[in-house]
Amino acid sequence: MADPSQYRPNNVPELPGVYRFKTKDETVIYVGKAKNLKNRLNNYFTDITNLHPRTAMMVKTAAMVDWVTVHNEVEALQLEFTWIKAFNPRFNVRFRDNKTYPYLTLTLKDKFPQIAVTRGTKKKGNKYYGPFTHVWAIRQTMEQIIKVFPIRSCKDTVYRRHELMKRPCLLGDIERCAAPCVGRVDEKEYGLIVNNVLSFLNGNTKSIFKDLENEMNSASQNQEYEKAARFRDRLGALTKVVELNAIVFDDETDADLIALTSDDLHLSTQIFHVRQGQIKGERSFVSDRIDHKLMPEHFEDLLVQIYGELEGDSIPKEILVNHDLSNLESVVEWISKNARKAVDIRKPQRGDKRKLMETSEKNSEQNLTMHKLKRSADLLSRTKALEELAASLDLEQAPLRIECIDVSNISGTSTTASLVVFEDGIAQKKHYRTFNIKSFEGQDDPRAIHETVSRRYRYLVDGNDEDNDTNKKSFAYRPSLLLIDGGQAQVNAAREALDELGLSEIETVGIAKRLEELWKPGEKDPILLPRNSEALFLVQRIRDEAHRFAITKTRMRHAKSSLASELDGIKGLGEKKIKSLLEKFGSVTNIRNQPVDELIKVPGITEAIAENIVEYLKDVPTKFDPLTGEIIEN
Repeated sequence: MADPSQYRPNNVPELPGVYRFKTKDETVIYVGKAKNLKNRLNNYFTDITNLHPRTAMMVKTAAMVDWVTVHNEVEALQLEFTWIKAFNPRFNVRFRDNKTYPYLTLTLKDKFPQIAVTRGTKKKGNKYYGPFTHVWAIRQTMEQIIKVFPIRSCKDTVYRRHELMKRPCLLGDIERCAAPCVGRVDEKEYGLIVNNVLSFLNGNTKSIFKDLENEMNSASQNQEYEKAARFRDRLGALTKVVELNAIVFDDETDADLIALTSDDLHLSTQIFHVRQGQIKGERSFVSDRIDHKLMPEHFEDLLVQIYGELEGDSIPKEILVNHDLSNLESVVEWISKNARKAVDIRKPQRGDKRKLMETSEKNSEQNLTMHKLKRSADLLSRTKALEELAASLDLEQAPLRIECIDVSNISGTSTTASLVVFEDGIAQKKHYRTFNIKSFEGQDDPRAIHETVSRRYRYLVDGNDEDNDTNKKSFAYRPSLLLIDGGQAQVNAAREALDELGLSEIETVGIAKRLEELWKPGEKDPILLPRNSEALFLVQRIRDEAHRFAITKTRMRHAKSSLASELDGIKGLGEKKIKSLLEKFGSVTNIRNQPVDELIKVPGITEAIAENIVEYLKDVPTKFDPLTGEIIEN
């Protein structure tokens, strides 16, 4: 590790700005902001023994520090947020939960919008409600909604299939869907259904209740009792949905209530999303406390991370907090600019909002207690594990980013290599990757390792990730350690591939299963870690995760190849033509029933190919799943 005194900066300006700590290879590991750069940076180097253990480790891991001055604190907030998003520094507190919360989503960009439960990245043009803590709660809400408003809930593939079949699905038959796929409603009529759903989810329930009651009474007076009964059932379903969201305030409160509690090692966050006076969603998460900031500064970072990527109506009018902020005016100005409206950030002092804040604080404290009880390895354990591993492998610094590769196959087929990523001892599942081994047949783990390492690390050399461009950002990071699941043969294959790419500086080690020994390339004897060491536990955890991920992906690939489409074996048919045929006719069964004259209407299908299809499919037997006996509908 570096000696902090060797890179302590001089002539630091006494101005507001943003600073970055970097490693020897200029990887950014921490980003911070300050009203006075000189005073803040001096705090890191004056007496390192008084720093928080994680802050001290960061200062020792870094090899340099630079900064940019700005005009005011609002600019500092913006630049800090931009740099954290761009560099994803390992030592910045990440106010994120490992899980993604489900949202109730309306795909308003579609001609006939769909209601669905979604997770992950939000897409433009869709309307999102939530987040919800439990999937069962959001599905229960959705089921009650479609009883009242027959909006479609099927996937696009199912919609297109029934559109081609000209026959509605079961939900259409039981009036839980307006069945736009078969033309039961036009775009205008369906639009009214969607508007009613939006109005209800936005909290405007009184007018909807009144309309349904009027429709029920009118049908009853006209002696249309079955129709009146349907409206009665819809009213009952609507009442259940309203009861799921307890009314918190009498007024039309539009606010997020955020409570932050802590101990020496953790920060616990509890958020209640209140819209139209009702709790529409809630979430909680626990983060590692990895620097020496005070609670007001942590809360400022929390708000910046939560609202930095939001804009417009996604940001509420009020943000209620349980701590005073040290830089309140700048934070309010920055978030209000993103929201394009005035946003009030304050600590509630009395009334119902204060009571709900107390509830938020209690939940936050309980979440922190549960997290500490369930957590198998705390922050200090991970720090100790990384330091022990660095010492055992004779590394210059702790391996903050570890990548591990494992190979799996089924009887020599469907060979798949997995790559898992751990940063600071924590799994980063969004960076996981799989590689389908296609260059050879049979079982040859060293050869598969060589191919995988070559394909993954070629990007570091030429900046061209040929397998998946979406991983460019995450794979631009150079790992501190490459871990291979295997012994001397496997680790030598990985070393050979790295040397061919000119990346000999990447440390490589293999872990053999028999005695859990570590093998370095070219070494005659393995490294044996103490059986009770934190380093061994960490390496085993990473190896086991890579093994689990490889087996899962191999089984998925094998199942997909085993149940491949009947069209794959037809001469003249490629992937694009097969896709066009399925989009046109919906299934292989429908294609089998088409004459040549119909098949050649599909773009790219010649008369010769159409004749091949007809001839081939007439003799293909019905396929079934050998595990369940279920007939597979193509």
